[in-house]
Amino acid sequence: MRPLIAAVDLSAIRHNHAVAKRCAPERQVFAVVKANAYGHGVREVVSVLHDVADGYAVACLEEAAEVRAMDDRARILLLEGCFEPREYLIAAQLGLDVVVQGERQAEALLAAETSRPLNVWLKLDSGMHRLGFDAEALREWHGLLHGASKVAELNLISHFACADERGHALTEQQVECFLGLLDLDFDQRSLANSAAILTIPAAHMDWVRPGIMLYGATPFADLTARELGLKPAMSLTAELIAVRDVAVGIVSAMAPPGSPSVLRASASSAAVMPTATRAMHPAARRW
Repeated sequence: MRPLIAAVDLSAIRHNHAVAKRCAPERQVFAVVKANAYGHGVREVVSVLHDVADGYAVACLEEAAEVRAMDDRARILLLEGCFEPREYLIAAQLGLDVVVQGERQAEALLAAETSRPLNVWLKLDSGMHRLGFDAEALREWHGLLHGASKVAELNLISHFACADERGHALTEQQVECFLGLLDLDFDQRSLANSAAILTIPAAHMDWVRPGIMLYGATPFADLTARELGLKPAMSLTAELIAVRDVAVGIVSAMAPPGSPSVLRASASSAAVMPTATRAMHPAARRW
């Protein structure tokens, strides 16, 4: 076997979840565990957060089913919503919260013969311009869905485009756009991602959604995870398989003759055959 190890510290994930809770006191937390919990292992992450998590956020039904099998009480938010009308039936069976981000999804929801009403999160395009209703359309669909038999809770959600760039003007505009819809009767509201949880209290609303911070990474270029009180959850270790000494001027690795980088000293992971290359003085002295 290759001597390559990805070690996950589950206590660090639990610590980082607690940091999110402290940053947004009295708010509930959707722990984002999409993409196999960002590669950290969704089963392990859900297990370690089982007694503290208010809910989890996933990307698709397959992920939601896996999480529901491990936790039958927590709320599970389907971030991308349902791709096909029949998926609303499965969402209802699993007891999911579903995002509705466009007219097609909204119409499919109203037409679906679900076994029970769903908690619905209307997605506002507050400035990211990727998914969601604009403010005018969202007001219209709020009127159509509020009180509908297929809807249990009617909630509001949006996502920041660049909250990781502190002080960016668009972030303030997105907060204002979101706040501009709070005259509507929503049961729950969610806006804050990791960056906003850490630095924008005005965006905390009812639910926050820690993603990258949950795994110990900083969302910011100018603030380290340590400065934010986060603990890294994954470490990668590998063994070198070779150490080579070459004279100065000798092409190393796969650099072609005449390459501007004549000599490259590197220590890579075992997945790509790690080697350490040391340049030598013409007199064969190492430096």
